[in-house]
Amino acid sequence: MQKKDKTRRKVLIGLTSAVGLSGLPFAATPFIAAWNPSAKAKAAGAAVKLDVSKMQYGQQIQVAWRKQPVFIVRHTEKSLAGLSNVTSKLLDPNSDQISEPYKGLHSSRSKNPEYSVMSGVCTHLGCAPKYFPELEPKPWDATWSGGFFCPCHGSMFDIVGRVYKGVPAASNLLVPPHMFEGSILTIGEDKEI
Repeated sequence: MQKKDKTRRKVLIGLTSAVGLSGLPFAATPFIAAWNPSAKAKAAGAAVKLDVSKMQYGQQIQVAWRKQPVFIVRHTEKSLAGLSNVTSKLLDPNSDQISEPYKGLHSSRSKNPEYSVMSGVCTHLGCAPKYFPELEPKPWDATWSGGFFCPCHGSMFDIVGRVYKGVPAASNLLVPPHMFEGSILTIGEDKEI
């Protein structure tokens, strides 16, 4: 009988251990999740990461960083080549009037020549400009070359966020600190600054 008791005890210990181990991932998940920044921390300025490899050429997406919209645009070579066509219409084509972290690095005003990363807040009164990439006449500009138009008061920006002359906005759209690690874009963090 003692042999049966020892076998039964081993089986019970084994089953109890198996049940306990199967519950370990459920217990560990909230603990590990607690290491991630909270929603409050993200809103206060924690970095935002996203994979931009799936973006189509000419596409614009919007993410939130510090409770503000940030626009990311993936450019075609043709659209970047056309930037010089609007230079004479721009108030500050070289971003001399604002502090820009990647000034002169690429025509996209970004750390990556294929993407532009910019604040989605108009520099006039804080409205949200709309993206119009089409190269066609628009009611606000008969020679529209693509870019952003703010419907609140009529400010216009080119496809990389540079402000046009004679509009209410006084400066280019701001460029937040960002970095690319392959196709992963991190907004709000730059290891080289």
